[in-house]
Amino acid sequence: MSNAPDRSLLRRLTEPPSIDRQSPLGRLVTYALLFLWSLVVFVPLYWVLITSFKGPGEVDNGPFYIPFVDFQPSLAAWDFMLLQNYTLGPYLNSVVVALGSTVLAVAIGALAAYALVRIRFQVKLVAIALFILLLVLMIVAVTSFGVGWSVALTVAVALFVIGLFTLRGRTRAAVGNSDIEFWIISNRIMPPIVAVLPIYVMFQQLRLLDTQVALIATYTAVNLPIVVWLTRDFFAAIPIDLEESAEIDGASKLRVFLTIALPLVRSGLVATFLLVLILAWNEYLLALFLSNAKAQTMPVLVSAQNTTRGPQWWNMSVLIVVMIAPVIVIASVLQKHIARGLLVGAVKG
Repeated sequence: MSNAPDRSLLRRLTEPPSIDRQSPLGRLVTYALLFLWSLVVFVPLYWVLITSFKGPGEVDNGPFYIPFVDFQPSLAAWDFMLLQNYTLGPYLNSVVVALGSTVLAVAIGALAAYALVRIRFQVKLVAIALFILLLVLMIVAVTSFGVGWSVALTVAVALFVIGLFTLRGRTRAAVGNSDIEFWIISNRIMPPIVAVLPIYVMFQQLRLLDTQVALIATYTAVNLPIVVWLTRDFFAAIPIDLEESAEIDGASKLRVFLTIALPLVRSGLVATFLLVLILAWNEYLLALFLSNAKAQTMPVLVSAQNTTRGPQWWNMSVLIVVMIAPVIVIASVLQKHIARGLLVGAVKG
């Protein structure tokens, strides 16, 4: 009996052969391409690292490549940025905001993805229209007539509940799971610059500008569609028989989710967690609008090194090295889970 993997004919014809089975010329081309790709990946990292040990003279007087050979390295930029320029505050802000928003996004997104896979939703169109109408009326009441946010929100929620019970069973038009999934993904397709001004006004009214809470809430909302999009396929790959057997034994939906579904998609969640963490860690536009001195994050601090005296490349390089170091460490520690999670997604795709 053959032990060859069960692959489709199209996949067997299009997938590249193993490097051990290639001709000498093909093997040479493969290694050359891998070498070029390694240069593309590692040369920028090397250049940033050595620039952090340069001063204005070494940066402005032409390229210098090798420390102790064509330039004398210095710790002046590290001393200025880490000890004299109060970098610790923005760094802690980035850690708190990135980790907090990622944990929330993965937790909420995993629940949403599991619900979309296992529960059939039928949301009435009239309920959506009523929600939008009350939201617009609430904003008009607050901005034009001076009604307090708490009063307007309470009245809107009460009217929404009353409207749902009044219109219950009288309309049939509804949207299903696929429509909800498309709506969730469409929120990520929209450029963040479109929504940044309303978000700014909202947090200004709530007096939460320049706080970690505002950034965590915004990053969570922005990255939530990515989590739902990625984890949905992981949950869909779980055999439904496992969950039905547990439910027959008396387990609730929540217990099935926590004890059966989550352990089976652990690798996929780890890969998703790291991807969302990197997105939150590097986010710049929203942090630029929503933070100032108290909640400033590292990407904003890096851009602030472009001063009236020109870009301070040596200071920028120090900050960039400090920023990418924890991501590289986390990716190295979680490498096994990330590879397994990406492989599950590729097989599903």
